[in-house]
Amino acid sequence: MQVYSPAPSLTPRPFLKWAGGKNQLIPQYSEFFPPSFHTYYEPFLGGGAIFFHLAHRINHAVLTDINPELVNVYRCIRDHVEAVIERLAEHRQNHGKDYYYTMRSLVSTCPIERAARFIYLNKTCFNGLYRENSQGQFNVPIGRYKNPGIFDPDLLCAASAALQSAELFLGSFESVVEQAYTEHDFVYFDPPYYPISPTSSFTKYNRYAFTETDQIHLRDTFRTLASRGVQVMLSNSDCDFIRDLYAGFNIHTISATRLINCNAKRRGKISEVLVTSY
Repeated sequence: MQVYSPAPSLTPRPFLKWAGGKNQLIPQYSEFFPPSFHTYYEPFLGGGAIFFHLAHRINHAVLTDINPELVNVYRCIRDHVEAVIERLAEHRQNHGKDYYYTMRSLVSTCPIERAARFIYLNKTCFNGLYRENSQGQFNVPIGRYKNPGIFDPDLLCAASAALQSAELFLGSFESVVEQAYTEHDFVYFDPPYYPISPTSSFTKYNRYAFTETDQIHLRDTFRTLASRGVQVMLSNSDCDFIRDLYAGFNIHTISATRLINCNAKRRGKISEVLVTSY
């Protein structure tokens, strides 16, 4: 097996496409990150843009997501990046419509095979969406890409290096309450956003919906952590419901670009909120 290592100057960044990813918003977020912290928690990991951006400042990270396939990807990139790259090279060589749908229907028990399949489908499916049916099966159609960039070995190795400081767990956001207790902890919540119109609901990226009740429970979790002195930050939709939920905390307005919509005319600037307890 070939041994890979990242380019020395390469900054880690997300290696997955992810609906609602925060990479483009980091310049606006930067002034709101706490000046110092020891342990970083991210219970809705997704594409991990904030984790990778802060990686050079992180001594220890606890990263969590409810999606078992996503958690497996991060674990394999952390622990077995060379093997994942080797398998991705095979996917890139064989890529085509028939191959895509064959891989989409494939079920494997091998963690490395599952991780490479996840990345391959993520980079070749429609808009990089992650969607499951009621049985938990990935069901997004192939995207219209002439030459998709399925993987970048340097980027994956840089991500692997950053993830060496991280513990990765399968679980819901509530688990952070059992772990973060002091002002040296920093928790960032990036939940499925509260829908602001009938066509904007991304609250169900797998077979588990994130309901209004869950949003309230998340607010209670935010409040519990803040009462301990934990530094907490949360992003969400800019709407009365969310602003009312977090009244009493610092609410900042962020300008975002909506990129995922079947109607191109509905893509454009939209405001979001960034809530901080500090």
